[in-house]
Order: sequence, then structure tokens, then C-alpha cells
Amino acid sequence: MGCGILTTYTQIANIAGIHGLLVYTVSGAIPIFLFSLFGPMIRRRCPEGFVLTEWVFQRFGPVTALYLSAFTIFTMFLFMLSELTAIEYAIEALTGLDATPAMVVQCVVTTIYTFLGGFHVSFITDSFQAAFVLVLLVIGVIGYATSIHIDMDLKHATEGELLHANKLGWMLLYILPVAIITNDCFLSGFWLRTFAAKTDKDLYIGASIAAVVAGVVCTLVGLPGILAVWTGDMQVYDENGSNAFFILVSKMDNWIIGVILIFSIGISTATFDSLQSATTSSISNDIFRNKVNIIWVRFIVILVMVPSIVVAVKAATNVLQIYLIADLVSASVIPIIFLGLSKRFDFLRGLDVMVGGLGALVAVFIYGTIYYGNAKEGARLLLVWNGIYSDEDWGAFGAFVIAPVGGCLIGFACAAIRITVLKIKDKIKGIDRLPEAEVQQEVLEDDESFKKSKIKALAVGLV
Repeated sequence: MGCGILTTYTQIANIAGIHGLLVYTVSGAIPIFLFSLFGPMIRRRCPEGFVLTEWVFQRFGPVTALYLSAFTIFTMFLFMLSELTAIEYAIEALTGLDATPAMVVQCVVTTIYTFLGGFHVSFITDSFQAAFVLVLLVIGVIGYATSIHIDMDLKHATEGELLHANKLGWMLLYILPVAIITNDCFLSGFWLRTFAAKTDKDLYIGASIAAVVAGVVCTLVGLPGILAVWTGDMQVYDENGSNAFFILVSKMDNWIIGVILIFSIGISTATFDSLQSATTSSISNDIFRNKVNIIWVRFIVILVMVPSIVVAVKAATNVLQIYLIADLVSASVIPIIFLGLSKRFDFLRGLDVMVGGLGALVAVFIYGTIYYGNAKEGARLLLVWNGIYSDEDWGAFGAFVIAPVGGCLIGFACAAIRITVLKIKDKIKGIDRLPEAEVQQEVLEDDESFKKSKIKALAVGLV
């Protein structure tokens, strides 16, 4: 939980009310629990691995692993960008000061201690992070209870918009689970923890507790998006909805503002170092296959910090939109990869996975061009430029339907073409190619026969 949760959940609450907020919190909690279900499957198939790309390398080959790694690193870059943007919101809203120096200091400090201590340090800061979140929660609840005064007339006037079910909330019921479940698969930090669990039971217990705590905490930090409307500080669907938490905190006593600012920076720092460590692991394992000294990989991560600061200061304005860009990419790429866990889809190869994922993004562009009537808007849909905020605009909803479904269908089409071409070639050459399952069975039988002959030879030698 980084500082981003203090902006994105309030924004959803402000535009889709309690309905949208609860959908978002549940959608954010479920994927954490799913790691306890899919994690053991991946660990059994790839016991020596420590990130998802290691299993993809084993199942689909090195090129597909690099393809997934590229998207993984891109996603973690976006998440680092979102953390810097969120902490910029916090500092400027609570102090009125330019946040750029603090952002630079955060990057420098986290880079130094992750450079020296690696992922072990990230585990340690995560323990502090849990305490920081709880302190932030307690102080925040006290501050809101004692300092925030609700105008009952405004409350009654906006109850229909903020407390009742709405069309946008129902749209989010599909969009957000697809977006977050697939996107969490890109986060190497989650996979590092999944592989680090001592047993499957430990993983199940840890993921279950984390899912419940995340759901409760994110619901509480999202409520200011509604409360700010009832205090008169903003309107429903306000362009400053992402700042609701900090706008209300700025009205509290100075000691509360100071504590919340300190702990906001603390949780942001702990999240940021996890992203740095996970990026280091991904680059080292996926690109260099752990054959390059980790020091040089960490230097590469240092170089990544520069554009992240520049983009956060110059261009990034909406944390939720940054997340949604990564979500749309993951919704296109991840589903067909996970089909590779099933024996029913043994026919899938790396080419099919890559064509499916990239084809889905093209399909989203084509859909956007048709839906909005021009190619420029189709390209903007790939960046979720119009957000997911309107219950009258079905562009984002359609994009998140096409991305996973299109990825799988295009991948299957690629597989069908590839298999057909192979059969035609074999027929021309007169080769009788066995189905993949039969080939694997023959390999197993040959291996078993070899073992038996080896045992028999050993027995004869002993006699």
C-alpha cells in the first residue's frame, strides 16, 4: 500500500459513490488472495523460479519471457511514477510547497539502501510500512471524527448520487476486477513474496490476512471522496477528487497534518523501494539470466529513476489514469499466458501468446476508432485518456472486454494457423507428426525404459 491508495480510492468514491468504492476495494483485495491459489501451481511447475517470467520462460520459451518482462518492467515504471505523483499531491496539498525536492530525495534515499541491501531491505521496510498504515489509519480516523463537520443539507442533496447503486458502479464491477487481477500479475514484488513463502499454507494465511486488511483500509481511505462533498469542499465528480483526502486533512490541527504527512511519505517510500527491488530482479533474471553482476543491474535501475522523476513532475497528473494504462496492457497480455497452466491448452506456444497480447491492443485501437469515429480517439483509448468516469461513455468498458477476450481469440487463431501450416508442411514432406501429448508420453516411456535397463545392468554388475 503506497501513497497512491490515498488518491485513487477517493477519486473513485467521488465519481461513483459508495457503490464504486466498494467495487474498487473488493477488486483490489481479491487478487491478493488469488496469489495463494495460483502461486502454488506456478511454484510446482517452476520450483527454482522467483518471478512469473521464470515460469513463462520454461513454458513458452525465452522470447516470450522477454516479451512479458518488457511489459512487467513498463508496469513497474508506471507504478513508480504513480507513487511519485501521489506523494507530490500529498506534499503540495498539505504544505503548499513545491514537492519536487522531496520526490528527488525519496528516489535518492530508496535507491541507496536498496542498492546496498537488495530485496532483503525491502522486506524489512514492508514491516515498517504495515505499522505506518495502521498509524495513519488511527490518526486519520481521529482527525476526521474531531475536525470534519458534515453539512446535512448537502448530504441529503447528494445521497442519490453517492449512496445508491449507479450505472458506473455496475460498469466498474466488470472493469476493475479484470484490470486489477491481471495487472497484479505484472508486479514482481508479489511474485517474489509468493515464491518466498515457506509453505503453501503460509502463503494462504498471509494472502488471506492481507486481502482482508487491504479491503478495510482502502475502504476507509476512500471515504473522504464522499465526505469532501458533504463538507462543501468539492462537488460530485470533482476534478480534484483525487485530492479529497489531503484537502480535508489540511483543515485539521497542525500536529495531525504533520503526522499524516510523515507517514504518507513513509508508506510511499516503502512501496517505492519494493518496486525498485522488483525491477532489479526482473532485469537481472529476465534479460541477463542472472549472468551479470547484480551491481550493474542496480545501476540500470538508478538510470530508470531519472525519467520517472521527470515524467512525474512534468506530465503525470492523474494517478488513477496511470494505473488504468497499465491495467489495459495487462488485460491484453496476461489471460492467454495463464491458459498455459491448463493441459487443455498444451497446443499454445510463445508465438500465439505474443500475437494474442499485441493483437488485443490493436483490436482495442480499432474498436476505439470505430466507437469514437476517428483514429486519434482510438489511440487515446489505449491510454484510457477519457478515464472510466462516465456512465454514458462505454469506450473504456468495451476496451476492457476486448482486451482479454480479443487476446485469447487472436492467440487461438494464431495457433490454428500455425498448426495448419505445420500439418501442410508435414504432408508435403511425408512426415507423420504425433500430437504433442503422444510425443510427451513416448518421451516418458523411453525415459522409464532407460531407467529400468540401468537398474537391471546395475543388478547384474552386483551379482
